[in-house]
Amino acid sequence: MLSRIERGLVSPSVETLDRIARGLGVPVSRFFGDQTSRTDLSYVPAGKGILVERVGAVAGYRYELLGHQLSGNLFVEPYLVTLLPQAEPYVTFQHPGVKFLHLLTGHVTYRYGTKVVKLAPGDSLQFDATALHGIDSIEESPVSYLSVVFTMRE
Repeated sequence: MLSRIERGLVSPSVETLDRIARGLGVPVSRFFGDQTSRTDLSYVPAGKGILVERVGAVAGYRYELLGHQLSGNLFVEPYLVTLLPQAEPYVTFQHPGVKFLHLLTGHVTYRYGTKVVKLAPGDSLQFDATALHGIDSIEESPVSYLSVVFTMRE
């Protein structure tokens, strides 16, 4: 039967597809995805991210774009953010989407709306970025963190 399906001589029933999928240890949906045409890979070698100059950006915040993803309606922007010596706390960032933040170096307090969270290396936050947010205080430098913003395209 498998040989006949592979050669396009018969069309399998949903039940047959389910049995084949279970035998292979994959979901049935795997048979219907067009994986060969996917082009959503972004590779950035260490230290080779694109420095992003933002008009009106907060002084002392360095943004290095680490990838780029446009998959369907989802837009993903991963940044390595480094606070330069002249960086000051800034708590009025606000933009569409969901933000994931992972502290790499330093110690900071991070404000989200009325909440303040102490962050140390290895700590993470995820939140709705439409609320006011940002670094409330810099406790120990140098500070660097991974910031990934997820937004839906209209």
